[in-house]
Amino acid sequence: MFGGKKEGGPTVARDKATPAPRGVNETSMSLIGPGMRIVGDLITEGTVRVEGRIEGTIRAGKAVVIGKEGEVVGDVHTQDAVIGGRVQGTVIAESRLELQATARIEGQISARAQHLVLEEGCRFNGQVQMLGDEGQRALPASTGPDSPQDS
Repeated sequence: MFGGKKEGGPTVARDKATPAPRGVNETSMSLIGPGMRIVGDLITEGTVRVEGRIEGTIRAGKAVVIGKEGEVVGDVHTQDAVIGGRVQGTVIAESRLELQATARIEGQISARAQHLVLEEGCRFNGQVQMLGDEGQRALPASTGPDSPQDS
């Protein structure tokens, strides 16, 4: 009845759990699941997905994704960020930043103007700094009508 042919045997879970060679992290993703709370800094070369709460700085070499129930109390430094939850702190996305409709940000965001996406309904209370060419910087705040001017 169960005399079928075995083809290579069952797949063993430990085969998938074998760590990749050092320096190879193309598929590296860390998950902070719902109900998890981390107090302290999180540093990775890969991607972090936050569905729980982090109290500390996140530094991710590739990307940070904060789900709509995720929360970060601290700073986020990464290449790409997609935020659907809450952040209290500074968000620096060197390449792309997307604030989804459910995002709630209190703090500063820094991103490239051509890669900044704000969905209708997102809430942001703070400052925006545009990254990019050094020649396109805004004038210093001290160039108001009361500031001294060179003649």
